Amino acid sequence: MVSDGYKFAAAPIILGVLSLIFGWRITPLVVLGIVFLLLGAFVSWFFRDPERTVPADPSAVVAPADGRVLEIVPEHLADRPGQRMSIFLAIWNVHVNRAPVAGRISDVQYRPGRFHMAMRSEASAQNEQNVIHLETPRGEIVFKQIAGWVARRVILWKKPGETVGRGERVGIVRFGSRVDLWLPPEAQIVVKPGDHVAGGSSIVARWPS
Repeated sequence: MVSDGYKFAAAPIILGVLSLIFGWRITPLVVLGIVFLLLGAFVSWFFRDPERTVPADPSAVVAPADGRVLEIVPEHLADRPGQRMSIFLAIWNVHVNRAPVAGRISDVQYRPGRFHMAMRSEASAQNEQNVIHLETPRGEIVFKQIAGWVARRVILWKKPGETVGRGERVGIVRFGSRVDLWLPPEAQIVVKPGDHVAGGSSIVARWPS
């Protein structure tokens, strides 16, 4: 479990235990205690952080998040043509985000914004987000941590200037969200909308030889 999970899970678990201890003969307190314990268990499960097997293939671009591929669309980044892949993270998905390729973080931009439902296309441009620019031997790629209607906090554990490995943990978005990945046109995307991917292990694109 990631460290953020402990502070969210501790309160309901403590309240649940206290309710059971002091209200074991009082049915409403027992029920309340069970509810608190179930809530604490859910929060602990939500913040799980399983290990992943990162592909060794040097041409692989891996998914930056768990979830379902929503769309793959042409999109310019500044004056550069490219393609954007959007992944929707449901509340039951692992919410730890990972670097899609190895490289150096050249810039991070935090953009305050709205909280559209993460499945909606306008969330990519209008919602609160962290925009991470990653320098790689193949050129720059960009991925975004995007808050959704439920998720109101995007958290990045890395800073500009740091290097990351492919599949390395870089941050988390809480409680349902969206992650976008922008790639230059030469990257060959190998997934399609509707596919389910696992962050750090599912190959979503390949660089040409």
